[in-house]
Amino acid sequence: MKNILIEKIGTFLLKESFTAKRLTRSCFDLLARKQEKILLIKVLEDVNSISKQYVDEMNMVSAYIGAVPLIIADKAGQNLEDNVLYTRFNLYTLNFPTFVNSIKNKFPFIKRTQAGLTASIVGNKLRKKREELGYSLNSLSKKVGVTNRMIAKYENENSEITINKAMKIHEIFGNEVFYEMNIFSRNNRIESKYHSDFSKKYIDLGFEAADTNKSPFDIIARKDNELILTEVGDKTRPDFSSLSKLLDADNLVIFKNKKPKNIPAVTKEEFLEFEKANQLIKFLKEF
Repeated sequence: MKNILIEKIGTFLLKESFTAKRLTRSCFDLLARKQEKILLIKVLEDVNSISKQYVDEMNMVSAYIGAVPLIIADKAGQNLEDNVLYTRFNLYTLNFPTFVNSIKNKFPFIKRTQAGLTASIVGNKLRKKREELGYSLNSLSKKVGVTNRMIAKYENENSEITINKAMKIHEIFGNEVFYEMNIFSRNNRIESKYHSDFSKKYIDLGFEAADTNKSPFDIIARKDNELILTEVGDKTRPDFSSLSKLLDADNLVIFKNKKPKNIPAVTKEEFLEFEKANQLIKFLKEF
């Protein structure tokens, strides 16, 4: 089921003019890019199966590469509903139809919270639409099943309301009065987290850097617009170079015994000898 869903998502993204790359044995299954929009997608049959460790790494990598991390799944115990936004460890989670609509700029306005399904009213838009259509506070309150005072509160505040009340308001005014959740608007802050000599060296050179455990590279580093993906070891992953190309990143291999071909590579000793960031960047650019 998961492979079928990955194929559906990949095919749809290609039709929408994204360049999409499938990855294996990683905290994310698909990396897709269309101009400056980058998506980092984990695909699951049941979203409850993902661990916080995977989500944390997805968030971290997304921050470094400027991507939006998403989980696309069929269910969370029960089937995920269309056009409803869920979260798993605070990561946006949605089903395939909701993802399709979001790509087409038809964003969900219903979300699943501990209180159940809810929607957020945009107060000034509700007042404007009510006045345009000639509803009084009293007449609208009767249709929605709340008091005049509650309608006034909706109009004066950006209130979160239950799905039953939201659907009654939706029947009258449509989507316009609800806050639509743009799933592509997230911005994660880059943080350095080093556990190895290599990531520490990047930080000493002035980069933000972090080690990874569930990604197709071992270290990710960024300084201004320079993004470097680093592998450590003698065997490079087959999709390493194409992944870097998709992200406009440089790649580097720190090898132990066998130097790889056709890719920038240094020994541990050579890497630790770099004294300035521009020395490393120049080495990568001149390869």
